[in-house]
Amino acid sequence: METYRLIRNADWIVTMDEHRSRYRHADLIYKGNEIVAVGPHLEEAWRGRCRFDEVCDATGKIVTPGFVNAHHHTWQALIRNIKVTQGLKLEPWLKVMYEVYKDLTPEVARAGVFASLGDCLKTGCTTSNDLWYPHPVKTARLMDAEIQAAAELGIRFHPIRSYHSQVSDVVVPEVVDTTERVIADATRLVKTYHDSRRFSMCRVGIGPSIAQYDTEEILQATLEFAEKYDVMVHGHLAESRYEWEYTQARYGCTPVEWFRRHGLLGERFYYAHCVQLDERDIRLLADSHTGVASCPISNMYLSSGACPVRALMDAGVRRIGLGVDGPASSNSSNMMEEMRVCYLLNRLCYGDKPCSAEDILYMATAGGARALGRDDIGVLRPGMAADIAILDWSKLSYAGGCYDPVDCIVMSGDARMVDTVIVNGEIVVRGGVLTRVDEEEKRQYVNAVGRGLLCKSAQRLPALRADLQ
Repeated sequence: METYRLIRNADWIVTMDEHRSRYRHADLIYKGNEIVAVGPHLEEAWRGRCRFDEVCDATGKIVTPGFVNAHHHTWQALIRNIKVTQGLKLEPWLKVMYEVYKDLTPEVARAGVFASLGDCLKTGCTTSNDLWYPHPVKTARLMDAEIQAAAELGIRFHPIRSYHSQVSDVVVPEVVDTTERVIADATRLVKTYHDSRRFSMCRVGIGPSIAQYDTEEILQATLEFAEKYDVMVHGHLAESRYEWEYTQARYGCTPVEWFRRHGLLGERFYYAHCVQLDERDIRLLADSHTGVASCPISNMYLSSGACPVRALMDAGVRRIGLGVDGPASSNSSNMMEEMRVCYLLNRLCYGDKPCSAEDILYMATAGGARALGRDDIGVLRPGMAADIAILDWSKLSYAGGCYDPVDCIVMSGDARMVDTVIVNGEIVVRGGVLTRVDEEEKRQYVNAVGRGLLCKSAQRLPALRADLQ
């Protein structure tokens, strides 16, 4: 008799399928890494024809697809809450960051993943992007270290080999590389780690940090590389007013229009932020089926603005997700918090036509999966990956508001709600605790590596010393 795993008697199963179906007092059955059935009374119907080798009682809990973090910079977990960057907007903030980036090492990459993606997992996330854009030329294999650490945690991972090809007011020479070296490293990473199969745990991508600041030679090479290896292209787009003004002054158009002229829009592409948009920009993104990753907490922290999520959805953008961005500008990697803030920020800025709580949950699940180019995650239905978040809404923290499960998750939910997280059929968070690593050991490791990084950087940035006393 075949063996399966059962999640039984959930208060609600919120599938986020194309009909946004929900099931009350329902069950979910999966085998290996694949969901085989979702709905009410499944335990009784299946018990005679199979054996359940693991049963999870979900009474008092909500079952949703695992959350998808569509934009991240994991190493920044070691550079957060430092006084020298507080109160700065994006470009001045970046000038400080790049002084620290000169000292990035594989140890920093590894430690950053444990802090950032460990946090993501504990807040219900089962898949995460990571856009690694500063590569000190004298330091190799940063992305190898983060890919290996992500595998150790058990999270589904989409690392992006980003780059800089010329010095600017922000970008320092130490992280500027040649087209040949960038493409050679990206080729090595794809051949070593990229897996295009269904239920893949690692898919490597490529992309510029901010395309209009790079050479046209490397952009063309990026497009050719992405076509050759059939990988996704990701970067930043229209994040700040400075970027909009720079592109207007130099090229006479908006950032989105500049991307269109250079063949950087379409189903192979998805971009973070998309704050500084006009109506034509929104139409270009929609018509080209380009993906968007909104990062509301980071955009607030750096005073960049708010992504017009409702307008993008109304225009037909379906590849739209949420990203926690780098922890140095969001100060955590908390998907539960990102959902709540996204809902509230859109209420504040676009209150005449706000997003619903269900719209926000869509972004955190199916929409984020689409943005990453996935059709096998982000939804709970037969044939999809067993990536599942089990959220406990029976605690006192949520009492008095347990009516609609999606409203409770988005408007009242927080990390305390996350009980169990399943990635690719494996429980990687149980009772709110990571199962694959020792959290105390990793905490000590991350703190030690982070302090070492800032001690090096403080030789160039004396203001950092105040945080190291």
